[in-house]
Amino acid sequence: MWQEYLMAPIRKNVQKRSAYTAWHFCNDEKAARELAHLVKLGVKTATSSLHCLYEWEKESLPKVGDFSVVTDFSGSAQCIIRTRKVELMLFNEVSEDFAYKEGEGDRSLEYWRKVHWTFFSGELKEYNIRMSVDMLVVCESFEMVYPIDWTLYDGY
Repeated sequence: MWQEYLMAPIRKNVQKRSAYTAWHFCNDEKAARELAHLVKLGVKTATSSLHCLYEWEKESLPKVGDFSVVTDFSGSAQCIIRTRKVELMLFNEVSEDFAYKEGEGDRSLEYWRKVHWTFFSGELKEYNIRMSVDMLVVCESFEMVYPIDWTLYDGY
């Protein structure tokens, strides 16, 4: 999919040597498929993760302009996204606006907190650490850049 994107007639400041990551949402097949679908529909334009996991797993935080190939659980490419904004905030400071952009459930902050508390708690279990409201969350906003609806562009 990355090579197809690089060959597409409209792309935003991408050089052929641009780096990208490839990953799926969540830790189960059904959720990974559903969330990738929400991205492709334009409903999900944000995601979040625990800051401490980046440190412990020695991974770089996402940066504005980063590209990611979103896959399904088995690794098949579903779409390409580009990071637009990255904010670090405490779990209990995540806003209603951000929860809405995550696009999950009824898109409310209450739903976001419930689902992410459970998900983050599960991730921390293997480190024998309990989730708390003052844990730092990486809040990433993104745009889907491929595939896009080419009929929206004149001349293509």
